[in-house]
Parts: sequence; C-alpha cells; structure tokens
Amino acid sequence: MSIQENVQIVKEFFAAMGGGDRQGLLALSAEDIEWIIPGEDWPLAGTHRGHAGLAALLQKASDTVETSFPKPPEFVAQGDRVLVVGFARGRVKATNKTFEDDWVFAITVRNGKLAKIREYVDTQALARASEMDVSPRPSPSSSMASLIKFEKN
Repeated sequence: MSIQENVQIVKEFFAAMGGGDRQGLLALSAEDIEWIIPGEDWPLAGTHRGHAGLAALLQKASDTVETSFPKPPEFVAQGDRVLVVGFARGRVKATNKTFEDDWVFAITVRNGKLAKIREYVDTQALARASEMDVSPRPSPSSSMASLIKFEKN
C-alpha cells in the first residue's frame, strides 16, 4: 500500500475512535493488533492484543476517562509507519482530576489494517490524574511544628 493509503487508513481509525464506532475500529485493525500503552498507575497502561484486547481497552477507556482533542492531530508517514502527533485534555472519572497530554502514536499498517500501535503519552500527568486522594496532606505549618517539636527534644 502507498504511504497516502496508510495515512488515510489511520485517519479513518482516528475518526472511528472519535465517533465511538467500535465496529469500524475493529474493521480497520488486524486480527493480531498489538496496542502498547506505557506507564504504571494509569488504568489504560499495558499491552493489549487482538480484537478482544482492543475491545476491552476501548471499553476501559470509555469507563475511566473523558478526553477531548482541541485541535486536529498531525500525520507523518514513511513506508508502513504513520506517526500521529496530537494534544488532548481530559478527566479521569474516578478521581475527577484533569490532565493535559501531548502524545504521539507510532502506528504500523500491514495489508491495509492497523497492526501495531505504540502510544507515547505523558504518563506522569495521567498517573497524577489517576491518583486517589487518600488523606489530606499536612499543612506546611503543621509540618514545621512537628520539626520544631522534634528539634527541642
């Protein structure tokens, strides 16, 4: 397939993702698709394989985050690789914390289908937004009081 055809397939994938068209996403994906999202302490992190893994990832994303893309992404391609560069704003539903994320998707297209996706995202921003507030942090004055008390003993 040509570079332009590969870019078009990736654009269609992103359009289907933005429209919540799961069947369209599966139709544009190879049976053995692999989607890698790096990071820890982020609900979507991990390696997701096959149509079942893709469907589970999309459901988990729908359940855990709200995301908007304030401007269209940029598509850069060479051979069977398409890089998609973008920016997102979002909210983690469980914590109600927001995040901003500059991201790149490195996508490999094989025989007209997405075969591999590797996300490069701001894992720290997403992990921070996913953190549950367990207990209130001590105020600076109470921390200083503890320090002073400790020094007097």
